[in-house]
Amino acid sequence: MPKASRKKPFASLRPAVQLIASGDLRLSANQTCWPAQHAMETALGEALAAEGFDLVRSHPYKEDEKHGFIASQREGIEVFRSIDPDAPLIVAEAVWQYSHHVLAGLTTHRGPILTVANWSGQWPGLVGMLNLNGSLTKAGVRYSTLWSLDFTDAFFKSKLRQWLKTGKVTHDLSHVKKLDKVKVPAQSAKLGAHLGQELRSQKAILGIFDEGCMGMFNAIIPDHALHACGVFKERLSQSSLFYETMKTPDDEAHAVLAWLEKKGMKFHFGKDHATELTREQVLLQCKMYIAALRIADDFGCDSIGIQYQQGLKDLLPASDLVEGTLNNADRPPVTSRDGTHVLYKGEPLVHFNEVDECAGLDGLMTCRVHQALGQPVESTLHDVRWGEQYGDDYVWVLLISGAAPPAHFIKGWKGADGHRQPTMYFPNGGSTLRGVSKPGEIVWSRIYVENETLHMDIGRGGVVELPKAETERRWQATTPQWPIMHAVTYGVSRDQLMAKHKANHIQVAYANDAKAADHCLFTKAAFARELGIKVNVCGSRTRTKGW
Repeated sequence: MPKASRKKPFASLRPAVQLIASGDLRLSANQTCWPAQHAMETALGEALAAEGFDLVRSHPYKEDEKHGFIASQREGIEVFRSIDPDAPLIVAEAVWQYSHHVLAGLTTHRGPILTVANWSGQWPGLVGMLNLNGSLTKAGVRYSTLWSLDFTDAFFKSKLRQWLKTGKVTHDLSHVKKLDKVKVPAQSAKLGAHLGQELRSQKAILGIFDEGCMGMFNAIIPDHALHACGVFKERLSQSSLFYETMKTPDDEAHAVLAWLEKKGMKFHFGKDHATELTREQVLLQCKMYIAALRIADDFGCDSIGIQYQQGLKDLLPASDLVEGTLNNADRPPVTSRDGTHVLYKGEPLVHFNEVDECAGLDGLMTCRVHQALGQPVESTLHDVRWGEQYGDDYVWVLLISGAAPPAHFIKGWKGADGHRQPTMYFPNGGSTLRGVSKPGEIVWSRIYVENETLHMDIGRGGVVELPKAETERRWQATTPQWPIMHAVTYGVSRDQLMAKHKANHIQVAYANDAKAADHCLFTKAAFARELGIKVNVCGSRTRTKGW
């Protein structure tokens, strides 16, 4: 791979824009994904040159490591020491990145900041940029944001020109309405208020297996903001999850696996631990599932989050099979330590992937709203991975890294299959819990932190069923081992969602029909309002009908 250029400021008479690229913490991921980043930076440099600017890399390509990413928080701090704090700065992302690598420097940078991603599903650059945007929002850092397929389209060029002239980019946010500007049905308002009062008075516990994951500063809710909702953190250690997993009896793990296979889940087993999914890996995941339920019961947790990826990857297989199974009401029974009762019987133990506490609070609220309304209780977060037009709709690829509840899949458990997690992320493998989400009406939402307070964006949408060939094409353009949802966000365009969304994650839950989904949305919005969360209702009730 050719070295990325690092021009010196005095090499040109044209004004310069500084560029940084935050990467992964894992060398294997940075090396694998570098070619896509290099191609993006080349195209971005050409776009800047067309406007009369030089794009100057603020840190070099590292010959010994074979990539040009900032790969640690310390490295990021050192890089920023050599950047003019008043210079215009672009953070360019074609990959998943750890926001804390660059957050320290960005918090004190005075010049205009522009986050940019390539519109591609290959490596999750859009996901990485959205996480950085959410982290900057929480940190109170001013920034602008842009995205493009090839950096030659009129939308990108006009917005880039605006940023170069004014230091900021404006986007169309006409799809956003504050909740007090929307008429909430009396029945929804009453139930939502009741649920909020109940949560604040009775309280709930989020069990957190080591706080913070993959640099996601935006995924940590300040304690004071969470406490105001009546929700408190039980800070647990992943070492206890590892210990409990390893002491779980083999026969209990075999029983969980037998339950999954009897339900119709298909595992793509091989024999090579280094490159294939093995039965031994899945049995360890079954033990982790049992361990997670028992630890949650020990501490009286209403919801739990396992750190994932950087958490236990060197000791255990990935936690995906565990996470998706926990979020499903129909799942393998696990008895209490004394054998007297089944734990969390007949309901999910709400799990928030990657210990995203914003998703944890959202999932807890969703489950209570849907229980109260007799609607499907399963919810999950997804990455806002990518999307393309299909027919009359813009269809998003929502893709969580490894697991979604089978209740969301076409054919449920029979539509679920397990593949080995990619080796560059997971040396010990582990099965994903993969499927294609069924068509139906959904409510989407995101809780985020801004100005030290909690906010929620919430909207309606639908999941569409695409032809198998199109689903496969989208899988191959992203990560084919992971579960996929073909989602349409009603009344919210691609660019509107990207401009407003303050996270890499989006929470989704089904309702039985459109009318029920509206009721769920309004009730959840009123629930959030009662908790003191500032709510925006986004988009429209259907593809064409507003609120």
